[in-house]
Amino acid sequence: MAVSCSRLAFPARSVALSFFDEGDEPRTRTVRTPRARRPAGAPADAVGTPDPQQLLVRRAIGLGGVVLVLILLVVGVKACASSAKKNSLRDYNTDVASIARDSDTQVTGPFFKLLESPNKGSAVNVEAQINQFRASAEELAKRSRDISVPDDMTDAEIALQQSLDLRAGALDKISDKIRAALGTGSGAETAVSQIAGQMQSFLASDVLWSQRVAPLIKETLDDNDITGQTTPISRSLPNLGWLDPATAADRLGAEGAAGTTGPVAPGAHGHGLVSVAVGPTTLAPGSVNRIPATTPPTFTVKFQNQGDNDERNVKVSVRIAGAGRPITASKSVPQTTAGQEATVTVPLTRRPPVGTPVTITVAVAPVRGEKKTDNNRQEYPALFTR
Repeated sequence: MAVSCSRLAFPARSVALSFFDEGDEPRTRTVRTPRARRPAGAPADAVGTPDPQQLLVRRAIGLGGVVLVLILLVVGVKACASSAKKNSLRDYNTDVASIARDSDTQVTGPFFKLLESPNKGSAVNVEAQINQFRASAEELAKRSRDISVPDDMTDAEIALQQSLDLRAGALDKISDKIRAALGTGSGAETAVSQIAGQMQSFLASDVLWSQRVAPLIKETLDDNDITGQTTPISRSLPNLGWLDPATAADRLGAEGAAGTTGPVAPGAHGHGLVSVAVGPTTLAPGSVNRIPATTPPTFTVKFQNQGDNDERNVKVSVRIAGAGRPITASKSVPQTTAGQEATVTVPLTRRPPVGTPVTITVAVAPVRGEKKTDNNRQEYPALFTR
C-alpha cells in the first residue's frame, strides 16, 4: 500500500511542478497581416488574378472607343475641308461676277454708247474718254489676277485673264486711232478700218467668256454640288456690225471715211428718205407699226439722191431701241445717181424683241457737202409680233 500511495503521491507533485513551470515561461504574441477587404457585393474570386475573358472584353471596348474617336476626327476634318472648298468656289464665282458687271457697266457699255453718240464732242474729247475706259479695263484685268483662285478654277481663271486683256488692248489701240478716224484727212478711212479690225478683239473676248469662262465655272460648281449660284456672263461687242468698216464709219460719224477725198464738187449734195418697208408692210411714222418677227426681219429702204452730184459709199442704217440692248444694222450703197432713187435691203443681225413697244430709226448718212439733213432720218413706233 505504501508503494501504491507513493505512486499516487508522485504524480500529484509532478502535476504541481508542471503547473508552476508553465507559468514561468514567457508569453509570445502572434501578429497577423490584415487581409485586404474586397468590395461589397464582389464575388469571392474577384480578389486576386483577373479573369482573362474580362480583360479581353475591356481591351476590346477601349480599342473600339479609340477607333470611334479617330473616325469622328477624320469625318470632321473632311467635312471642314469640304465646306472650306465650297466656300472658296462660291467666293471665286462672286468675284468674277463683280468683274463681269463692272466691265459691262463701266467700260464696254459706255464706250460703245460714246462711239455711237451723235453729240460725242471733239475728237480730242473722245480720245480722252476712251483712255479713261482703257485705264478702267486695265484695272479690271489686274483685279482678275489678284483674286483668290481655287485649284479647280485654274482653267477658268486663265480664260478670264485673256478675255479682259483683249478688251484692254483693243481700247488702247482704238484710242490711238480715234482722232484720225474722226478727222477729215486722207488717213481717216484707214483709221476707221483699223478700229473695225480691233473690234475682232472684243469678239474674241466674248467668245472666250461664253465658251470657256462661264462653262468652266458652272462645271466646277456642279461637280462640287454647289447650287444657288448664277454663272457670270459678260459681253462687250454689241453686234457684229462693228466688224464692217463701212458700218463702223457710219456709227462713228466719220465723214472723212466715206471714200472720197479732195475738194467737194460744186452744186448741191445729199439724199432724202423716201420709204421704209418690212416685207409687205410699209412703215408709217405717225402710228404703231405691227411687224411679224418670226425670223430676223429685213428692211427695204428707198431714198433719193436730191443733189446735183453722184455720191459714193452712202451708208444706210437701221436701229431698234426701247427693249434691252439696241439692235443696229447697216448697208453701204456703192453709188447713187443725182436725181435718182436708190433701194437697199438691210437685214437685222438678230431677232427683235416680241410684244414690247420699240422705236425704229432709219437714217441715210450725210455725205460731204450736204447741208440739209433733216430729211435723212425718220423714226417709226413699232411692235414686233409672233
